[in-house]
Order: sequence, then C-alpha cells, then structure tokens
Amino acid sequence: MTTPIHEQILIAGAGPIGLACGISARRRGADPLIIDAGPLAGAIVRYPIGMQFFTTPERLEIGNHPLVTAGAKATREEALKYYRGVARAEALRVRSYTRLIGASVEEGVIHCAIEDRLGRWEVTCDRLVLATGYFDQPNMLGVSGESLPHVSHYFDEPHLTSGLDVVFVGGKNSAIESALQAWRSGARVTLVYRGPELKPSVKYWLKPDFENRVKAGEIGARFGTEVVEITPEDVVLRDSGGKVERLPADRVYALTGYLPDFDLFRRMGIELDDDGRPTLNPLTLETSVPGIFMAGSVASGRKTSEVFIENGRYDGEKIFGDRTSRTEADHQYATTRRAVDE
Repeated sequence: MTTPIHEQILIAGAGPIGLACGISARRRGADPLIIDAGPLAGAIVRYPIGMQFFTTPERLEIGNHPLVTAGAKATREEALKYYRGVARAEALRVRSYTRLIGASVEEGVIHCAIEDRLGRWEVTCDRLVLATGYFDQPNMLGVSGESLPHVSHYFDEPHLTSGLDVVFVGGKNSAIESALQAWRSGARVTLVYRGPELKPSVKYWLKPDFENRVKAGEIGARFGTEVVEITPEDVVLRDSGGKVERLPADRVYALTGYLPDFDLFRRMGIELDDDGRPTLNPLTLETSVPGIFMAGSVASGRKTSEVFIENGRYDGEKIFGDRTSRTEADHQYATTRRAVDE
C-alpha cells in the first residue's frame, strides 16, 4: 500500500476565503496545501463575464494586498487577476481540480480522501480547513428535463442568448440581474418565480429596472408559478391556480440558489443542526470533529448570505491566529456587512 502524503495543514477551497486562510497559516510558518474541486476562485469564475462587484475594492482584499481597479468597483476579471496575483505573491501551494471527497480522524491524524483526473488518493494532515463554499451545489428543481444540455444552474455570457427564447427561474438578485443582461443582449426573456412578487432583498437598483421592463412588455414575468417539466422545446409551468402554460425555451437558467455540501460534512462526523449550521468553537472555528475547521459560508448552514468575502476573509485569523488576532478578527467580522445592505 502506498504511504499517504502528509501535510501539516490541508485547506479545501481555493476561493478568496480559502486563500486568506492559507495566508494566515503561511505567515505563521506553515506551508498549507490548498485544493479546490475547480479552478482558483471558482465561484467568481462562475459570475457573468464583465460583472461588477457592488462592494468597494478594499473589502475584497486579503493579506493586505491592494486590489487596484480601473473604476470605482472591481470587475469579475479584475478580481480573478487579483486573487491569482495574491496566490503567486504569497507562494501559496494551490492544486486545482482536486476534490475532497471525505475525511476521518484516526488516532489524532486526519485521513483525507482526494480525487483528481488521475483517480483517488489519500492525504493525511494535522489540521483540515473546510472553505468549500456552496456554488458547486445548486438547489435542484427536481423536475423532468432538468439535466438537458440547454439547461444550466449558472449564468454565463449574455451574448450567447442573443436572439433566443430564454427562461430564467428564480427571484433573487442573480436571476434578476441575469435576466436583464440577457434582455439587453437581444434575448426574448421570461422570468418564472414561485413567489407572488420580487423579494425585498433584490438590489435597489435592479428592482425598478426589472419592473419597468416588465411593465413595458419587454420582459415577461410569471409570479406565483412553478416549473413542472422542461422539454427540448419548452418549459411547462403551473401557476397557483393550477393553470398550465408552455413557454418556448432555447435556453433555461435555473438560478434557484446554492447550498454547502452537507452530506460531505455529515460523512466526516461533523454535527449539523436542522438548518445545516455546524457546531463550532466560536473562537477558533473548530468543528465537533477535533482538527477539522470551517471557514466562510459553509459555517452558516443554509443561511449562506450571512458569510461573504467581506467578513469571511477574517476567518483564517480565527483558525491560525493568537488571542489578539482572533479578537481583532472577531471584531472585524461582527462589524462588517455586505455593501449592498448598507
């Protein structure tokens, strides 16, 4: 049997928060291995091309590296360049397209099952940090046709929708913003949402824009309506009164949100409450399994909006810092809000 590779620290997740954890560990003399099921900063890669962050650049910074932008706000492309540069500057060991599929603790050593394009292998470590985020786990509609090739749970490039009949499913910011971008790129857009109206949390500059497009008949909207089937030609809907309607659809974007991989955490033995929130030491973010820690949005269960780059970037200091740095990180975390909420 091949002897497993041993790492002092293994960090699962190479997004901004996983990278920030790596920096905190590096600056205390460790050399963590950071793995990710996708590319570096994969969640940002999934953002629409050209998307602009609403938050200001300094609130996306990690490791005190300045994020320089051409405008007042960072674009998707500027953020990706920034996090690549930070990883290089900090000499972080990042192994992309390498998924953590399980972990167990035996006699104080954490045994991690890893999978990449070459197969499965094992890494042992003294500490495991889970910073896996949630964008890899879409909320499924659970309807026939959801796996068809023209259906996606992620929006990509608005230009690709030009001249097409496009159905967006969802009523949160991502669905509203994507629907507007597709319409402006020349798509014939309909948004389907099971709620009776847009959620109050929709960004204040998106809501009137979308509502005006609907009022003008430029974008279709079906509120109080659910998708019951997707076919190669159309989307079958049913409203709250039971009326069935078919919408032609060349593309379908089911932007219904995402959740952490709770099954993975449970297999590790991590205690989760009914809302998916793990039992954590609030000072160190250690889970109920000794040696396994959680950073970022995965620590908030189904309430994924509670942790984001602006506050989650301090989690590495809680995990690897001393009492002083943990106190400062806790203060920063408690006083930081999403810029859109301010």
